[in-house]
Amino acid sequence: MAPHVFLLGFLAVTCYVASADPSPLQDFCVADLNSPISVNGYVCKNRNLVQVDDFFLSGVNVPGNTSNAIGSNVTHFFAANFPALNTLGVSMARIDYAPYGLNPPHYHPRASEILTVLEGTLEVGFVTSSTYNPPNQLISKVIRKGDAVVFPEALTHFQQNLGNSPAVALATFSSQNPDVNTIANTVFGSNPAIPSYILAKAFQVSESVIADIQSQFGNDLKLLNKGEDKDGSQV
Repeated sequence: MAPHVFLLGFLAVTCYVASADPSPLQDFCVADLNSPISVNGYVCKNRNLVQVDDFFLSGVNVPGNTSNAIGSNVTHFFAANFPALNTLGVSMARIDYAPYGLNPPHYHPRASEILTVLEGTLEVGFVTSSTYNPPNQLISKVIRKGDAVVFPEALTHFQQNLGNSPAVALATFSSQNPDVNTIANTVFGSNPAIPSYILAKAFQVSESVIADIQSQFGNDLKLLNKGEDKDGSQV
């Protein structure tokens, strides 16, 4: 029994490690964003060219522009614009919310997130997976300045400002490039658009409802209904 238990434990640890960013094999690897070489991450800058300022970041205190339809702005600080994060498996973002602004349902395919409220009151939540028991459970709470919440990796989550004044939060991630998929943008704003008859069946509504939603994301839907391509051929 003991060897089997050891093997299962080893496999569990191996799977967990494999799912995270690669562990660094050196003190640091400041990203060379100009390198033409493509790797899983970024090529290291020549050590002789690394500067003190590569490890420091300014502008986290600068509010983002929340003058948009959802009333929020996310300023990412990933390896792509903070090169010292390369290979370290961490990153962060500043999130600004207008009064009653929303950071809409989204998920990060490569990272868990800890969100800390710096100013304001937020309603936050995430939804468990379809195979969780019970499935698709909403875990939600109102949090305030000084509170924090964790959003597990790849689970859909959201935040909304409940106050009539701006709110600010700081998000930290377990990946140098957590990426983000906003549900509405992914489903209704893909390029080219997902045919409305597919989404109508998935959401159990009429195609006209789907077409109206998709039009808010700028898609050309004239010939996408009923399985027709834009040139009129069947797809």
